[in-house]
Amino acid sequence: MAVSRVDGIATIGDVARAANVSRATVSRVMNGKPNVDADLATRVRAAAEALQYRPSTTARSLSLGRTNTVAVTMPDLTNPMFQETLRGVTTAAAANGYRVLVADTAGDPQVEVESALDARSRCDAIVLISPRLPEPALRDLLADLSPAVVVNRISDGRTPTIGVDYAAGIRSLLSHLASLGHRDVLYLSGPSLSASNQLRIDALREFAAQRTDLRVREHTAGASIEAGYASGDAVIASGATAVVAYNDLVAFGLLARLTDLGVGVPADISVTGFDGIEFAKFAQPPLTTAAVSQSDLGAAAWDMLSAVLAGETPVDPPLVQPELIVRASTRIVSELLSRRPIPGSGLATTPRVLTSFAWTEDESTDGWVLRGRTTDGSTADVVHASPGADLPRVHSPRPFLHPVRTAEGIDLTERNPQRHRQQHGVSMAVAMVNGTSYWGGRTYLRGEGPTLLQNHGRQEATNTALKGDTLVQDVTWFDQHEHPQLPETRTTRGAALGAPGWSLQWTSTLTASHGDLVIESPATQGRVGAGYGGIFWRLGPSTSSRVFGPGLTREHEVHGSTVPWIAFVHHGADRAVTLVLAQHPDLVLPWFVRAEEWFGAGPALAWDSPRSIAAGQRLTIGLAGVAVDGALDAHAAAELAARAWE
Repeated sequence: MAVSRVDGIATIGDVARAANVSRATVSRVMNGKPNVDADLATRVRAAAEALQYRPSTTARSLSLGRTNTVAVTMPDLTNPMFQETLRGVTTAAAANGYRVLVADTAGDPQVEVESALDARSRCDAIVLISPRLPEPALRDLLADLSPAVVVNRISDGRTPTIGVDYAAGIRSLLSHLASLGHRDVLYLSGPSLSASNQLRIDALREFAAQRTDLRVREHTAGASIEAGYASGDAVIASGATAVVAYNDLVAFGLLARLTDLGVGVPADISVTGFDGIEFAKFAQPPLTTAAVSQSDLGAAAWDMLSAVLAGETPVDPPLVQPELIVRASTRIVSELLSRRPIPGSGLATTPRVLTSFAWTEDESTDGWVLRGRTTDGSTADVVHASPGADLPRVHSPRPFLHPVRTAEGIDLTERNPQRHRQQHGVSMAVAMVNGTSYWGGRTYLRGEGPTLLQNHGRQEATNTALKGDTLVQDVTWFDQHEHPQLPETRTTRGAALGAPGWSLQWTSTLTASHGDLVIESPATQGRVGAGYGGIFWRLGPSTSSRVFGPGLTREHEVHGSTVPWIAFVHHGADRAVTLVLAQHPDLVLPWFVRAEEWFGAGPALAWDSPRSIAAGQRLTIGLAGVAVDGALDAHAAAELAARAWE
């Protein structure tokens, strides 16, 4: 069989000549008509393959009375959930020789009607993903669209439908949060026209009605990252200990706003999403969510639609069951967190007074909790100690304390803030020891400035003992090469001072067991005033704040001074707290202080010159933090500082 083409593109006439048949025979073979002799059909297909012939889609559509195209409408093509559903449809349709026409309705019901009708006029069938139409309007529309499949909606009873059991997903999230001890949950609701949002709300209310110990409230948000971010302040004002977001995108926005506000997740509040989009595992922290395989949902929608196109009557499959995926954005709520004051409620008329303390293990986080007992016999969790093993290497992983709270439950620490992400509550953070960074982030180099190096070490608590009010830890410092560099003996003790505060006492003994040690800071490399490194206390934001010390009233006066104590007074919308920091009297070092753009302080081991510890020698430093509900003046702060080490 001689095969040739007149021009570069084979036509039906070329195939007919090559196969020595009529054009009509070629057409019948290409369109799959059964009334063609088998030998002729084989000859035609061989000629078509040799010529690389591709039938005209338009001509084929006219011949067959179909376009081999289906339409898909959806409310928001930028949403990864809808993207994945669309991918499931298009992949399955392509495998069956169908193309997909996509219409984004921007969540507008009127646009949805117009787009669906227009798309259906150009295609063989249509898939409606999560239509925002009210039920009567949806039924009317479907009468004009057949054949069609509806995703994530109950349709008219005749149109094939596949959906998600949103109620089951909500129940799994609420059950998870309740099992962690949360009793005050806020739901960030989605678009008012979203049927799936209403299903979520119905499930929330039903669950809460069955759990009288659980408070579930609602706050209108939306469906976007921006909506979640805008809801952050309302979330804090609610006093809720956990949030269920309408979807993962809303949760992402909320996480960003909480970070800006200095609110720890999950330390201060737990956050969950819904949908299980791929990005959820990469959130900060990774997001707990009720996950649905959207691509499988799209593929199932195509299976139903293809059955309809083949003249079959598909049976609606069971509702897809979301899978609860637990990640780091949720944790057990502490007793104190569950009873913390709600913003706007004010402090107790008579502040709580802590009379004794005891450390206990926190099995949920592999950490430890310092619990104080009050005069009325109740208890309050005032410190959480974390091993810090899960910190990223660039943060120089280390044990840390967060949160540290007043007796009334007000946080005096901040973890992983937007500015200086490597700061975590109270920790032993040193800029450089023999070239290894135990501070995290960039290292300041003389002549180069801040430089991100692969020089981050880590600290590991290799042994921990709970001795009543004292946490005793053997901490090994491993250098950037994972070699043990120095051992540290660390004690953290809670001490009762009566009204109006209590004292957290931290003592560390560093031993040069592996050779000489040289401790440096950015100041020793030429950055004037940046002598930070040692026991460092990072505070959270405030509406207004001031720092002072004995005879000192401004940041620049306190910074670099060698006074025995300093104090921060933080003012919030309805309360004030005071943190008095007092160095151990055996060794008073210059203070590194920040009290304007952000708040933090600690004794500086290498203020303006390197500090050396000869092989076999030791260095002991100590810092006590007195936590007080209310604003103290200099006289009252001095009195508490004098008692900080009792």
